[in-house]
Amino acid sequence: MNPRLSPVLLQVLQVGTVALAAPGLSGFIARLEARLQGRRGPRILQPYYDIVKFFRKESLAPLEASWIFLAAPFVAFVCYLTIPLLIPVLTSYGLPLGYMGDILGGGFLLALASFAVALAAAETGSPYAQLGSSRSKTFGAITEPVVLFVVFTVALLTSTDLPYALAATVRQSAGQIVRPAHLLAAAAFFLVILYETGRIPIETHSGTNEFGMIEEARSFEHSGPYLAMLRWGAAMKQFILYIIFLNVFVAPWGLASDGSLAAVILAVLALLGKAALVGVGVAVIDDSFAKLRLFKISEFVAAAFLLAVLAVFTVYLGGG
Repeated sequence: MNPRLSPVLLQVLQVGTVALAAPGLSGFIARLEARLQGRRGPRILQPYYDIVKFFRKESLAPLEASWIFLAAPFVAFVCYLTIPLLIPVLTSYGLPLGYMGDILGGGFLLALASFAVALAAAETGSPYAQLGSSRSKTFGAITEPVVLFVVFTVALLTSTDLPYALAATVRQSAGQIVRPAHLLAAAAFFLVILYETGRIPIETHSGTNEFGMIEEARSFEHSGPYLAMLRWGAAMKQFILYIIFLNVFVAPWGLASDGSLAAVILAVLALLGKAALVGVGVAVIDDSFAKLRLFKISEFVAAAFLLAVLAVFTVYLGGG
């Protein structure tokens, strides 16, 4: 017997998969990085323990902080829960809310979440939190045009910017993936993922070195459940970026073509396997380079921007 799941239940399952699996993916990457460095490393389930621990702790807020400081973690968390409704996480066909927004809408939600966290950090008065907020917005102004160019390139190649339609176009022919413009756009998006998840060989994504902190510094003043939501949201953001990279740009296979339970379970396993492979690549890259000076970030992001621009020119001059 193979029961079929309703589209609404599948949509809820997509959100649940991202929310529940995201901390595990972060734990897997942290464990792998430690192994590559010759350390034993934390347990894969450590992010889950940390989140539960933070939810049990008391919340404190700076005296100067307003309601924005307390609302920002909720705003960011809701944004990260909304994006899986718009992108192909488990199914190859559009679900009821799947066409509610295009890939630019998903990018807007990611930007809104980042802005809310940065705004909360900026108003705390803490020098470290403000430092992280300032750095985040400064370099974010460079990466956002990269994302726009990437989406523009893929939209030119596939004549649409709806995530489900993009994935279907790529899935129709393996030749679509090896088109020069598509390869350049995918490479540019991968560099953006490295930056957005703090894996570039400049930022210390899990440390407290003030010379390289960006993401970690923004949540310096949060504690208790608010910090738990920020940590959980950061893990979801990483998983969402991996899903867009895999299920929209480079490997939209392994998705369920119908609502049968067996197909959905296989889709979940395929997604986790593909995300783990990307995590292995990211961990190897992160451990293969010495940390560079902070201002080198602009050069790193400029390389991504150049790839995205080359992708657009390739479409216009060479037909993609």
